[in-house]
Amino acid sequence: MPQFSAESRKKLMLAHDNLARVFERVVTDFDCTILCSYRDKIEQEKAFETGHSTKHFPNSKHNSMPSLAIDVVPYPVDWEDTDRMRYFAGQVVATARAMNIKIRWGGDWNKNTELKDEHLKDLPHFELIEKETT
Repeated sequence: MPQFSAESRKKLMLAHDNLARVFERVVTDFDCTILCSYRDKIEQEKAFETGHSTKHFPNSKHNSMPSLAIDVVPYPVDWEDTDRMRYFAGQVVATARAMNIKIRWGGDWNKNTELKDEHLKDLPHFELIEKETT
């Protein structure tokens, strides 16, 4: 059975409990690695400067503690295999829905299930929807 590495588990501990619960369940069926959860000011500005984020600190959901966003990809990581990332995202979204946790995926920001209408495709990104965080 897949399980998180020590590094992924460390990042998962910085995420909101609802996100952590979703990914604890996901990893039992689909091996994955956590790239990022909480970002401090230096990390967020670096993400912005390198094009990995469209927001300056403190405006990203990654900048809350605990983090309201998490970046996760299937393991082993293959940045060219976007079909696998989309399949993985479907698993994550379905798992969250089954757990009554509302999330948004960075490949379908408006949650209309149409992937071609998105101008920003952040396939590793998952975030809690606002009302879930209170």
